[in-house]
Amino acid sequence: MIRQIIYLFIILTTAIFPQDTIVQQFNYAKKLYSEEKYFDVVTECKRLIFFTTKNQLEYQAYMLMGESYKKGDKFSDAIICFTNAALKAKNDNELFSSKIEIVKVNILRRTTYRAMQLLDELQKDKRYSANISEINYWRGWTFIFSGDWEKASKAFSTVDTCKKLQELCSQVYKNMYSEGFSSLISHFIPGAGQIYTGNYFSGILSLGWNILWGYVTINSFAAERIFDGLVQLNLLWLRFYNGNIQNAKKFANEKNRKIENNALNYLQFQYNGLKP
Repeated sequence: MIRQIIYLFIILTTAIFPQDTIVQQFNYAKKLYSEEKYFDVVTECKRLIFFTTKNQLEYQAYMLMGESYKKGDKFSDAIICFTNAALKAKNDNELFSSKIEIVKVNILRRTTYRAMQLLDELQKDKRYSANISEINYWRGWTFIFSGDWEKASKAFSTVDTCKKLQELCSQVYKNMYSEGFSSLISHFIPGAGQIYTGNYFSGILSLGWNILWGYVTINSFAAERIFDGLVQLNLLWLRFYNGNIQNAKKFANEKNRKIENNALNYLQFQYNGLKP
């Protein structure tokens, strides 16, 4: 009995809720979005979707709701909305747009492996062969957020309008330090890794300590003070030697993080093109 009453209520409510009102409802939701009232947008879009009987504006409502969730950093909810929009898409263009929005949310929440999977699927789909530039554009952004600036540069190089982004990514890649090389040269010359990353004082100090304790340790063994030599070797010389290698990698990582953060700050606050 209760279920029948609910069904009757829905039918009666829908009957007095003309479809012209659906358009007005959607326009009102868009107005709220322009006013950055994202919570209210979600409420209005849910109401629109509930009352529509002809799938009218459902795709647009889900897309707008997804954008609102994204603005509020509700990334999982945004993906659900964009996925629902894809299910309501009436043509290939709408389907492509909704999937690109899912890619962009995955980029923002750094699930870049999923973003790359979706982009690969779109590229393999013959329906979107004309959209390859846009696919590569978002592939470039995916590589940026995964920290692979070299591949990002290559992706942007395939898009005619992205020379500035391509050059930025290429420059970031060239400026970054190799943690592996920094560690390697520190194995052979203590302090070299720090000097390579521009930390000259730390590098010279590390080299000095290693020379000092290496000299003292060798002298102890030469004088047949084996116990003293073993203590100095394990507690002093090897400590500074291993610390020099760890510091070399640490300094390279810190330098790279600073270079990447500067580039990301530029993209966030100064770059005027499309962003995730």
